[in-house]
Amino acid sequence: MSDVIVVIGAGSIGQAIARRVSVGKHVLLADVRKENAEAAAAVLSNAGYEVSTATVDVSSRPSVDALVEAATAIGEVTGVIHAAGVSPSQASPATILAVDLYGTALVLEEFGNVIAPGGSCVVIASMSGHRLPALTAEQDKALATTPADDLLALAMLQPDQLTDSLHAYQVSKRCNSLRVMAEAVKWGKRGARVNTISPGIVITPLAKDELTGPRGEGYRRMIELCPVGCAGTPDEVGTVGALLMGRVHHRQRLPHGRRRHRLILVRRARSEISDS
Repeated sequence: MSDVIVVIGAGSIGQAIARRVSVGKHVLLADVRKENAEAAAAVLSNAGYEVSTATVDVSSRPSVDALVEAATAIGEVTGVIHAAGVSPSQASPATILAVDLYGTALVLEEFGNVIAPGGSCVVIASMSGHRLPALTAEQDKALATTPADDLLALAMLQPDQLTDSLHAYQVSKRCNSLRVMAEAVKWGKRGARVNTISPGIVITPLAKDELTGPRGEGYRRMIELCPVGCAGTPDEVGTVGALLMGRVHHRQRLPHGRRRHRLILVRRARSEISDS
């Protein structure tokens, strides 16, 4: 049976990481839109990768469960690249919470049950989650540890608390980082690792929607103020993803014997790395 790399969200960042970590492995490309997965699969297949596709709605537990079953039927899941999501200009607060927040929690929970020893996962979060003011310790704990199916019932996530899409997006991406920190303990017990990457402005179809949307002026201003004066590219994030997903034997101790999670904030001109 093959080693399987599951790519959830068949966009440019997911593909960039997959190209770097999937040589000699089977790539299972999953997207909510079948045509997106098939288009990405054609590119990778023509470049020599072994690829199959699946349709998944990460906001649906049965759909995520079906993806897990499809992946494990192919072989051992040794890698998960979770790059699915919607942006503030693309969706309502409720949809953003369902996809970006709850969907990520589901993926981490379900694939954490099947990840192979020595396996790894990268979750694409966002720098936007780190621009949010500090939450209380109780809120951080709730976002990190509340059972996935109870997350959307939290008082802090109700419509009267999150009234606009940007706020919902920022909270969702903050939750992604907190959730990975908590899940890293569970993944570590299987000899596996899970990490987050929080990119700044990286040019993808999602970013282009933001640049041409109601907050476009603010986005362009952030790019102008960036030290190098330009946005990032998916391949730059792909390089960071490949670093994080590099193979570590499941019996090998990580630094200090306990670090199973690393958060990387990706900005142009420098990267900030935080261990936990």
